[in-house]
Amino acid sequence: MDPDIVITVIAALAVAVGLTGIIIPVLPGSILIIAALLGWALGMQSAAAWWTFGVGAVLALAGLLASAVLTGRRLKQRQVPNTSVLAGVVVGVVGMFLIPVVGLIVGFVAGLLLSEFFRRRSLPEAWSASYAALKAMGLGILVELGLAFAAGSVFAGGIWWHFASR
Repeated sequence: MDPDIVITVIAALAVAVGLTGIIIPVLPGSILIIAALLGWALGMQSAAAWWTFGVGAVLALAGLLASAVLTGRRLKQRQVPNTSVLAGVVVGVVGMFLIPVVGLIVGFVAGLLLSEFFRRRSLPEAWSASYAALKAMGLGILVELGLAFAAGSVFAGGIWWHFASR
């Protein structure tokens, strides 16, 4: 079996897992995509592979940074502290083990809402802040996912370019 094909299949699977990781935040999303592109470029050692890595890594990194900046700015505007988000993450991880499939999301929302309720002492204010935080995080995930899909598309084009120029 051709080693180039094996390396390409492994890298493609890692990119797919990275895309899934953006939607399910337990997995490393954009970082895994960048690592997969780097591994593919190191394995292929062609101009096509290195250009693919460069362009794809810039897109994935831009998505990661844009997600963090957009989410952080909106959370700061609504005065939602990092401790509330951390509480949501902790309860979300616990929920993942208690409720199959949807436990992470349910736990995150519950943890965020409870943390904001204890902080603000008003359920309507806590819900408003939690809802704003969820919208901000959703927007960040969409931006990161869009740029990760662009990086995946660059990878698909790079595969074609690499194997067509052999």
